[in-house]
Amino acid sequence: MKKKQIVSLIVITVILAVLVYLQFRSWQSFDWAKFRLYTRGVSLWHIGAGIGLIYCGYILRAIRWSIFLRPTAPTSFPRLIAPQVIGFSALGLFGRAGEFARPYLIARKQNLTFTSQLAVWTVERFFDLGAVALMMLTLAGMAMAGLVDSNKVTLLKEDVHRGLASLAASGGHKLLLLAGCVVALAFLYLLLRKASGRLAHGILANLAAFKEGFNTIHDFRSLLQIIVVSLVMWLMIAGAYIQVLHAYGSVAVTAADGSQQFANLGTMQLGDVLIIMGCSMAGSVIQLPGGVGGSQLAVIGILQSHFFNGAPTYISPELAVSCGIMLWLVTFMSVIPTGLVLARFEKVSFLRLSEQSTQEEEDLETETAK
Repeated sequence: MKKKQIVSLIVITVILAVLVYLQFRSWQSFDWAKFRLYTRGVSLWHIGAGIGLIYCGYILRAIRWSIFLRPTAPTSFPRLIAPQVIGFSALGLFGRAGEFARPYLIARKQNLTFTSQLAVWTVERFFDLGAVALMMLTLAGMAMAGLVDSNKVTLLKEDVHRGLASLAASGGHKLLLLAGCVVALAFLYLLLRKASGRLAHGILANLAAFKEGFNTIHDFRSLLQIIVVSLVMWLMIAGAYIQVLHAYGSVAVTAADGSQQFANLGTMQLGDVLIIMGCSMAGSVIQLPGGVGGSQLAVIGILQSHFFNGAPTYISPELAVSCGIMLWLVTFMSVIPTGLVLARFEKVSFLRLSEQSTQEEEDLETETAK
């Protein structure tokens, strides 16, 4: 592991340690016996269905990647399934260090350059974000039209309005602080200009890859196919979230006001899941090897927030932790056993894979800097 990676790992670990401490400090009455009871009582059929949907998502990712390769290196999508599964397994095992495993494996298997597949990977992320955003916008539009329950949308709007109002109210008292921050940032820029040049070159490399990646979409038909596959894939991932939450059924909990209620997680639908998925994606910025990090804390936090700790879900802290861990196991870690088996057949070493893919990415940044 390189010095830069060690420093990043230490910083992320410290941040997560603080977040975990603050989280557990707020759970002074956390009941571990209830947590174990909720976790043992899940429906294995629903969990199995969730895992099945996640695996279908990997097949759709292979199909989408084969569409990207159509104009330059036509191939069948079954050839790309193993690199997808192994790549996501590396991401689960090594965190950010395994992020470039998929483009590296596909480049090696198809005799292509790593740069070209990094371009595909970059554009793939754009379509992932676009698909989730489109699903959220569609749901919000349906809520505004009265076609679905708008309670969560209303709560989101109220939170945003309160946040903006609070910012506006306190902004006038913090102009001096804001000015000081600007001066401090300017000083840091001058002090670290040489170091930030590497960051700039990294951004330029990603932008160049993004431009090259779009060149792989050679006609409108391919673009339409990629959009459809992306939407179906993320609907399947949302379906996996729903299956995991429904696995808990209806359980007795102590509500936020101290009353005894039944947490009916079987009532949670797509709108609820999109809020949870959005928080998970935002929290994944802070991630340790093993996929542990901000994503799980974000999911646990939103599950026990005012969005879900009232009727009809009444999610308690113990239930939120159990759901967060189960979602992590199903959506992120369930791929690892299959990935290990496929890696053996493909003669792939996970340790070498992580090092080689990271080195390829650093070499690309160096070439861009020249």
